[in-house]
Amino acid sequence: MANDGKIGPGAFIAVVGPSGAGKDTLLRGAQRALSDAAPFHFPRRLVTRAADSALEDHDTIREADFENERVRGAFALHWRAHGLGYAVPASVDAQIGAGAIVMCNVSRSVLAEALEKYRHVMIAHVTAPVSVLADRLAARGRESRADIESRLRRAQYDLPAAAEIVRIDNIGSPQEGTQRLVGLATGLAAALGAGQVIV
Repeated sequence: MANDGKIGPGAFIAVVGPSGAGKDTLLRGAQRALSDAAPFHFPRRLVTRAADSALEDHDTIREADFENERVRGAFALHWRAHGLGYAVPASVDAQIGAGAIVMCNVSRSVLAEALEKYRHVMIAHVTAPVSVLADRLAARGRESRADIESRLRRAQYDLPAAAEIVRIDNIGSPQEGTQRLVGLATGLAAALGAGQVIV
């Protein structure tokens, strides 16, 4: 495994799920819980949209700069969704290479790439019933009704078969979902410390 050409010995936890599932809420909770614990890292995504810390913790990048940075190789992972550009900074590659466990909200469209790139990948699939998703999307007041319907149509999808997937049904309190995510991260850290193969 050490000579497989993939980045390690750290790991990438890909947090995925439909819009409104509460991925960012759980990530913020996990980051607070693990803020003083090594080796966890929570990178800030780059998005071609003005930042709103109450809704999503990200850094804003201009559309023209996004393309320039993509060409320059400044992104570890990048994708397009809902007319926007999203990216994970390339710095996470060095962090994973140094043994960190990186946890980030990403699109399912980059999961295959992540599995090819990183030696240890775990997928945290955060989800909720469609009725709950619809209520949460409407409550945040960011999308039109048409946009909400479009996001809900994308709520059902397949995940890579060759991956370690943990489902988190985020229908209880945010604390409950956060505890599941923290448990996943700490369990992964323990497994890697014991030399177990994750993927």
